[in-house]
Amino acid sequence: MYDIIVIGAGHAGCEAALAAARMGCKTALFTLSLDAVANLPCNPSVGGTAKGHLVYEIDALGGEMGFAADVATIQSRTLNTGKGAAVRSKRVQADRTVYTAHMKKVLENQSNLYLIQAEVTDILTEDLPDGRKIVRGVVACPGGEFLARAVIISTGTYLSGHTHIGTVQRESGPDNSLPAAFLSASLRAAGLPLQRFKTGTPPRIHRRSIDFDELEIHPGDDYIVPFSRRTDEAALNRITQIPCHITYTNGETHRIIHENIHLSPMYSGQIHGTGPRYCPSIEDKIVRFAEKPRHQLFVEPMGLHTDEIYLQGFSSSLPAEVQYRMLRSLNGFRHAEIMRYAYAIEYDCIDPTALLPTLETKAVENLFGAGQFNGTSGYEEAAAQGLIAAINAAGKLQGRDPLILSRSSSYIGVLIDDLVTKGTAEPYRMMTSRSEFRLLLRQDNAEERLIEFGRACGLISEDRYREFLAHREIIEAEKSRLLRTHVRPIPETNEILESAGSTPLSTGASMADLLRRPQITYDTLAPLDPDRPELHRRETDAVETEIKYEGYVRRQEDAARRLRKMDDVPLSPDLDYAAIAGLRIEAAQKLAAVRPLSIGQAQRISGVNPADITVLMIYLGQKK
Repeated sequence: MYDIIVIGAGHAGCEAALAAARMGCKTALFTLSLDAVANLPCNPSVGGTAKGHLVYEIDALGGEMGFAADVATIQSRTLNTGKGAAVRSKRVQADRTVYTAHMKKVLENQSNLYLIQAEVTDILTEDLPDGRKIVRGVVACPGGEFLARAVIISTGTYLSGHTHIGTVQRESGPDNSLPAAFLSASLRAAGLPLQRFKTGTPPRIHRRSIDFDELEIHPGDDYIVPFSRRTDEAALNRITQIPCHITYTNGETHRIIHENIHLSPMYSGQIHGTGPRYCPSIEDKIVRFAEKPRHQLFVEPMGLHTDEIYLQGFSSSLPAEVQYRMLRSLNGFRHAEIMRYAYAIEYDCIDPTALLPTLETKAVENLFGAGQFNGTSGYEEAAAQGLIAAINAAGKLQGRDPLILSRSSSYIGVLIDDLVTKGTAEPYRMMTSRSEFRLLLRQDNAEERLIEFGRACGLISEDRYREFLAHREIIEAEKSRLLRTHVRPIPETNEILESAGSTPLSTGASMADLLRRPQITYDTLAPLDPDRPELHRRETDAVETEIKYEGYVRRQEDAARRLRKMDDVPLSPDLDYAAIAGLRIEAAQKLAAVRPLSIGQAQRISGVNPADITVLMIYLGQKK
């Protein structure tokens, strides 16, 4: 008998199992193979545009992914450095084996947590008086029945997994592993609506067969800012970063793909699952973007102790011999040796509108979903959901209030709200453009936004919380000092401003006023500010960002407050929308399907317009 059972030990399952156990629940984590715990079956990288934001948020809530990524880092880059602070995202190339070994060791050493290698084949449920069901445990092979008060499904791409390499098809999970072959039928029988998605991965090439002299070098950052507050920053910056490289497709590559497109399972009709819009296969890119003469590809190492090289942007399901031909048409790859062939994989997942904002299923009480099972794509999206699902599962068993993060609080809030409110017809990927409040949801303020939630759940230690408070005190003190410190319009001052491309002063100004100028950085002002305190890099970056964007942030905070007011108007999940006079039929049907918990959530449902919201507000007013 367990408090919580987690099915699947990928990124969602690892975060879920650790959070549940750390919150005091006796937790069992089931996996098809203990050798595939926290596997990185696609790109061995963590972070990226918007995904890096998610990793910082996971760490701020007390999750493990950020620290594991720091431990496994072999290269770190900050993306979008030429753009505003809101869209800058950290991405690391990770050593695949180091990452998985670290995470497995953390799981093994966690009290209250039991790892079990077995295939979960059935969900055990019991009927409730209101017609719903409640989960009672699982059936595993081997092992039999395991009882639990709550279950979290985080099956990744294993659920009825089916791989394709040309005409070679087999029942398989990622990396030629076993699939979860029987669980889908049990989930359907429990009333969960499943859909079929597809993703893919590129070939892995032997390092010795690549002519790196013909490729563009892609170095890491000069200074590495860690994902996790727990990481030893000085030690992290002593590592020797491994460069990545860049190559491009060309006319010959495109010709080979066009001539063999009929052999792709995507175009021959063998694949029925929907693939990711923002991470298409190379054959899909060539067809959809026929006007482009070339596509950029990233040549990335899989780790320090392997010669496997990952070719990002070259995923495919074409036959093996075609993969060789198109690969060897690339600059630097004329003698390429494939170690693992590219493949596409289809898998089952739930329609996420069948989930509550807590990630509990509507059909079965105490049954939660997380990760790719919920229709998402990516390690980071999965880990974030695993963490929230566990916080809510454990919290429900312990009588706590649910954790439902708002859209203005986090990218995790945006991710889950999008899934449960709008659903997804393709694997969902987080992007900064999905948020209305990008300036509020920066990487540098993830702790400020979320650490209180992690502390309330017991996932953030008091020592770490005190460290955070001291960090914020330093930032606020320095912002106040810059507001009080003024400079005169003397030649020395104006020379520094003009050399930075900014206009000279005609009257005195505060340091904060100067810092608000686009061309001026905190470091630019150093010669004018001999009495400044010595601050950590993170603190100076935070001071600069908060002062520079203060006006824009204030406007977004006002908009966020208006949104929260709508989210604070509750709607009963049992509301009979068909009986509300004046509500359009389409809106009533959409509202009945999603069962929103607030007016704010209702107005984000596709097909519900402002007039429908007005009708709902009038109805609620009349009832009150």
